[in-house]
Amino acid sequence: MKAIIIDDSRLARNELKRLLTDFDFLQIIGEASNAIEAKEKIESQKPDVIFLDIQMPGKDGFELLEELEVIPQVIFTTAYDQYAIKAFEVNALDYLQKPIEKDRLSAAINRVVERQNDQAAKGDSDYLKPTDQVFVKDGERCWFVLLSEVPFFEVDGNYTKIFFKDQRPMIPRTLNYLESRLDPKFFFRANRRQIINLSWIEKIEPWFSGSIRIYLKGSKEIDVSRRQTQRFKELTGI
Repeated sequence: MKAIIIDDSRLARNELKRLLTDFDFLQIIGEASNAIEAKEKIESQKPDVIFLDIQMPGKDGFELLEELEVIPQVIFTTAYDQYAIKAFEVNALDYLQKPIEKDRLSAAINRVVERQNDQAAKGDSDYLKPTDQVFVKDGERCWFVLLSEVPFFEVDGNYTKIFFKDQRPMIPRTLNYLESRLDPKFFFRANRRQIINLSWIEKIEPWFSGSIRIYLKGSKEIDVSRRQTQRFKELTGI
């Protein structure tokens, strides 16, 4: 498993490297002291996991993640107090509080290994699959969202709303871009405004002029355009 350490403190990077020597399956392939350097190394070296400091000069760790098209597994390292850490826990982010304890480090790495094994079992692909996660930041709140938990996406100008649970944050990506990145075996462009997760379909009904209406779990209704209705029928064999 390949890793990159991103922290503006050289002492912190060295201490983490020392702790990671106990994990012989983990190879540190690089380190960076700021977001610009980190982005270049992540895109060129494609690590499996990054250890990411949150507070850094210039762009912080969250801003770095927003700029990445492909996000590796992330373990945050932070000097934040317990109140901030509780906020991370609510949003299901992996974190290590400085000074880093070996037991917490081991638990975080084990979670990364489990996710990596799960993704490998699903097969490799350039597309984003339901087992992949995306980083979403909306104002002061942020989430790692499993795509399997997203019933649909909806365009909002040059942004796209991601619907999951009771949340609907926006990301600075167009729906066309998302369509090009999402695996078409699992996600379907229903119309000009929405992409649906096929696993969330509850029932399908005929609609106007040969089109169909799809009901997603949770009672969300999606009208499929006539053009996309034909594609949907070809895709599903109905």
